[in-house]
Amino acid sequence: MAEPAAVDRPAGRWRWPPLLQASVAGHGGAALLAAWEPRAWPWILAAVVADHALISAAGLWPRSNWLGANLTRLPAASARRGEVALTIDDGPDPEVTPRVLELLRAAGVRATFFCIAARARAHPDVVREIVRQGHSVQNHSESHRHDFSLLGPAAMAREIAAAQSSLQELAGEAPRFFRAPAGLRNPFLDPVLHRMRLRLASWTRRGFDTRASDPRRVLARLTRGLAAGDILLLHDGHAARCADGGPVILAVLPPLIEACRAARLVPVTLPHAMDDGAADMP
Repeated sequence: MAEPAAVDRPAGRWRWPPLLQASVAGHGGAALLAAWEPRAWPWILAAVVADHALISAAGLWPRSNWLGANLTRLPAASARRGEVALTIDDGPDPEVTPRVLELLRAAGVRATFFCIAARARAHPDVVREIVRQGHSVQNHSESHRHDFSLLGPAAMAREIAAAQSSLQELAGEAPRFFRAPAGLRNPFLDPVLHRMRLRLASWTRRGFDTRASDPRRVLARLTRGLAAGDILLLHDGHAARCADGGPVILAVLPPLIEACRAARLVPVTLPHAMDDGAADMP
């Protein structure tokens, strides 16, 4: 399967993140110490367990960069222009996404949709409408597997490459960014993304709008400390429902956009922010 390339990650050999370098060195040192002083094995075992726990914690922390590069804020140049990114996950949803697009069009702002490829193939017209209205479509995996962070490198690569191929065909442009399902990952992800020249993108703040049914609480989480350079996360797929039965995102988007305007912030797509601020990429 073809792996369309993005442009944000330089070609060349993948470099081990410092945490993984330290882990490999620690395992080597533990093996030498065990051979030299067998009676130290309880301490060695405890150190190895602690090392694995730290790596697992890094994968369970969506905004961590310990396992590789992770975009959690826009570049400095983008922040200086007063830009923020609205990112919308888990769609397309044939009921919710068109209504989200109506709100965005009425407000005159652009967003980035991290699409699940299987859903995108089921609703290709919605994907094409996202692109037609000037928004960005990015890679949120083939099927949004709940065990994504437990996959090995081959299975992880298949999930991402299948989505990359489908989304490129539907959107007319290869995704440049990948967001892991629920933001969870393991040490295998970064080399896979490097090979496909994709950039991992997380967020600065999220509203937890797949669980919280009160739009006021979701809005408060997204706007508390809102600042230039923020990447905000909402969901058009798997959206929680308000008391009136409507998707939370539809109640949150208008006041969120108004809050951005009040703070003189401009919502832009991730490709726009990165292209115009490439020299300041984090």
